[in-house]
Formats: sequence, C-alpha cells, structure tokens
Amino acid sequence: MSSQYQTERLIIRPTNAEDINFIFNLFNSPKWIENIGDRNITSTTHAKQYIETVMLKQLKKLGYSSYTVIRQSDNQKIGTVGLYDREGVDGIDFGFAFLPQFEGKGYAFESASKIKEAAINEFRIQNLVAITRPSNTGSQKLLNKLGFSFKKDIILPKHEFKEWLLYAIN
Repeated sequence: MSSQYQTERLIIRPTNAEDINFIFNLFNSPKWIENIGDRNITSTTHAKQYIETVMLKQLKKLGYSSYTVIRQSDNQKIGTVGLYDREGVDGIDFGFAFLPQFEGKGYAFESASKIKEAAINEFRIQNLVAITRPSNTGSQKLLNKLGFSFKKDIILPKHEFKEWLLYAIN
C-alpha cells in the first residue's frame, strides 16, 4: 500500500472509506463539475462505490492513486492530489482539486509538490503528465509552477468534456 506523506502544514494519505462525505462534497462542488466533470456521485453510497472501485482498486494495483489532503492544524479535509492511470492519456495523469474555501492558500502547491516528488523518486513514474481544461487557468498556472509545460491539445473521447490540454514535466 501507498505511504502517507507530510508537509509543514498538511497530511497527505491515500483516499479511503473514511473520506466518503468529503469525496461526495468535493465531487459535487461547482468547480469540480466545471473543470473535471460530473462523476455522477449523487449520494454517499455512490461516493463509497467510487472510492472502492476506482481509487482503492488502482491503489492496490499500482501502489498509488488518489490522496486526501488534510490540514494538520485542525484535521480538516481540504482537497485531493493524485496519480491516475487514466484511459486516453499516455502516461500517468497528475491531478489535484480542492474545496473552494481552501484555494489560494498554497495548499495545492504544497501537497502537489510532495506527490510529484513521490511520483518521480518513490514510484519511478517515467511519463508524468497532467490534463486540464482550456478554461482552467488556475490549474495551468499551478502546473507551470510545478515544472510542467504545455505539450498539446488532446481529445478524451469517452469523457463528457472532449477537449483537454496536455502538460508534461519539463
């Protein structure tokens, strides 16, 4: 199983069944739906199923997946960062999402930096990429800050949003 990570302000651990309510809220937040897409998580039961059949399944298979980001000062779950084996993407997709009230405080950069480091040094991922919507300028800026650069436009045919931007590590 994958490790737990820590930064100055955050605990980053694999997403699990303890995160059902948090995942339900995050996946139904307006920015998630706008920038990532509707995962049809309409109940906490659906959230539990998604954690088990997608996140934990990949964690067991590859040793990495989605990580819940927790603020140390109050144990508040604030976002996710992860490494995803995503259909239609050549490489392992590096992604992140935070509840709106925790954006703009450096948490995404702090947690994403730690998981990027693990992806390269611990998991030895050779082809680390990221996808984002053309309209998601916040993610594009963060990806640049993390050392990713835009490579090309891609199409994900089985996704509700067809057009994406592909970024890769410089």
